[in-house]
Parts: sequence; C-alpha cells; structure tokens
Amino acid sequence: MSEEKNTEKTGSSKVGSVIGVVVLVAASVTGGWIACDMWPKPEEKKAAIPFQPPSVSVMPIEERAYNLPEKFVAHAEPVQEVELLPQVDGYIKEIKFKEGDIVKAGDILYVLDAERYEAIVNQKKADLAAAEAEERRCVRYWQRMQKADARGVTELERDNAEAGAESAKAAVMQAKADLIVAEYDLKKAKVVAPISGQIGKTAAHVGDYVSPAKGPLARIVQIDPIRVSFPLTDRKYVAWRMAQQKGVAPDYRMRLILPDGSEYDGLGEWAFDDNTMSKETATIIMRLKFPNPDRMLVPNTYVTLLVDKMKPPKTPCVPQQAVVDLSTGERAVWILKDDNIVEQRVIGAGEPSEGWVPVEKGVKVGEKVVISGVSKLAPGMPVVFAEPTGNDDLDPNYKSPVKD
Repeated sequence: MSEEKNTEKTGSSKVGSVIGVVVLVAASVTGGWIACDMWPKPEEKKAAIPFQPPSVSVMPIEERAYNLPEKFVAHAEPVQEVELLPQVDGYIKEIKFKEGDIVKAGDILYVLDAERYEAIVNQKKADLAAAEAEERRCVRYWQRMQKADARGVTELERDNAEAGAESAKAAVMQAKADLIVAEYDLKKAKVVAPISGQIGKTAAHVGDYVSPAKGPLARIVQIDPIRVSFPLTDRKYVAWRMAQQKGVAPDYRMRLILPDGSEYDGLGEWAFDDNTMSKETATIIMRLKFPNPDRMLVPNTYVTLLVDKMKPPKTPCVPQQAVVDLSTGERAVWILKDDNIVEQRVIGAGEPSEGWVPVEKGVKVGEKVVISGVSKLAPGMPVVFAEPTGNDDLDPNYKSPVKD
C-alpha cells in the first residue's frame, strides 16, 4: 500500500515540474517579444545635434585713468576749543545765547551784575583826580623853590620840594594803574566769545554766583573749518618726506567717507604733521583741514579718508567681469582673435577700482576681451556675438560710489 502511494507522489511531482518548465518558457518568449518590439529601430534613431558656438559679448580694451584710493581711518577734531572761565566773580544777570548756538568771536555771552565794579571804577577815577591835583601842587611848589633866593631857602627845603614833586607824579601813575585794573574788572563783567564756533551746554544760569574758582561756564568748539587727523606709517612718511626734498609737488586728492557711507562734499588741504612718531604703532599723526559749513563733520567722529591722485596715470583696463581666477592662483581673460576664435591669456592684474581692473601685462589696448559668457568657453573655441547686457561699469563716464 505504501509503495503505491509513493509511486503516485512521484508521478505528480514530475507532472508539476513539466508544467513549470512550460510556463517559464512561455513567459520568456512573451517578454522577449515585448522587448524586441520596444527597442528602437535603426531608422528611428534621432539625428545628432550639430555644435552651436556659444554667444559672448566683447568690448575693446581701452586705456583709462586708474586711480585706486588709499584708505585711512581718520578722526575729526576741532581746530580750536575754548572753555569759558569768568575773569571776575558775581551774580549772572543775563545769558545772551541759546545752548548749541553758533557764536562769533566778540559776541557777549554772559552779563554779570556790575554795580560793584562800576563803583570801584568811579572810586579809582576820584583817586586819580586827587593824585593829579596833588601833583600839580607839588610841582608848583618845587618850581617856586627853584626861583627863590638861595639865601632865604635851605638845601633841605629844596630837596624836600623836589622829592614831593616826584612822589606826586608816582602817586598819579599808581592811581592810573588802579583805574585800569578797575576798568578791566568792569569790562570782564561781560563774558565774550574769544573764538567763533558752536557753544555747548551752560554750567550756570541767571542768578547763579560764579567765580574763576568755580570752573568753566561753557565750552566753544570751532567747527568750520575742522581738522581730520590720521596715522601714517613710518615708511610712507619717509617716502613722503623724500618726495618733498626732491621738489615733487603733491598731487593728491583727499576725500572723506562719512559713517553712513556717503561721500563728504569737500576736499581737504594739508595742515601739518605731528612732531613725534609713536613707539607702539610706528605711525605719525598727520592733520588735514576741511571746510565744514554744513556741520556734517562733528568733532570726535571717525570717518574714512580716501587719498588718490588729482591727475591719475592712464593704463590698459578691462571690465572686472572679464577677469577669471585660475586654479593656479593666476588671473586671466578671454581674448577674441580675428577669426572669431577665443584664447585665454594670463594677465598681470591690479586691484579693481570703480568696476575696472588695470592690466600690467598680457594684453594690448584695442584687443577685444570677452565680458560675458566666459563660463562656456574653451581655448580655440569659435564664438558668436551677442549684445552686451546692461552694466553701468561699461559706461566710460560711470563712477561707482566708493565702498568700504
């Protein structure tokens, strides 16, 4: 019985194997037919796309005035500043300015109660009048003694008369000096501005008692013109001095950039250089003078000083976007040859200024340089032309704002 069951199982397995093989063969044939139908026929292959030369924009290399400014951190400071100290003591009777006003030299700022000083002046005038009367009396007496008979006047009397006349003259001189001092004190009861400038906060008010020992009343700072100081290194200072010794006229334009980045409207003039060099920084302080009618420069403001040449030299220049950086660390440009083929040239480039880069070597004035589409180029590649994109840097009259 068991042998019959085993025989049946063996037959069933063989039949199943045959059926599986048949199904697998059928699936393979069907898949091959589908893949063959989907595979593109030789006549259905797409035609090859022809090479399209890249489009570029070019412009001739031109000679331009290259004027890269040298930058310094500068500090605005007043030419003069004065603290107003009262010369005499007294009560403030009147203040004739507003805090922050622009005052002129000679303007009356404070008026003190001057009754006491007026009385002293009158007293000194009276003392002078009495001394002058005494002088006249003594002089007349001395003159009479000189004319008197020698037999009726002793030498001692003559000497006393002469001494009295001289003493009276000295008393007059003393009285005049006392009157000058009294009039000076009366004059100083009015505090006037010694310089022109902007006055700050007042330390005293009407009714306050002031004196020289109580400290300054206010401060006046001259703001027009104003100085701008900056440090110059020892090497540049020596070069500047040597140029002066050779008689080379200074050809520098000195401008300022305000803290908000805008350019100050006004050029600086040379004032003076300091008389010592800093041991810590090896720099010397140089000072310039700038007009400041609009008070845009406030003392103790930090600004950027730009120093460039009034008449800069001309040099071959290319637009900044035409310069590419190579992996070797060098810089290069793409030059268009006569046959519309581009070549790459390594150049000696300086620092960019106002959108242009000076080229010391590698190109000539008049050659055409690629200014757009440089990323698509390769040496010996033909190109086609396209109109340059709008760029203010390509305008010969364009002057970009100086940025830090």
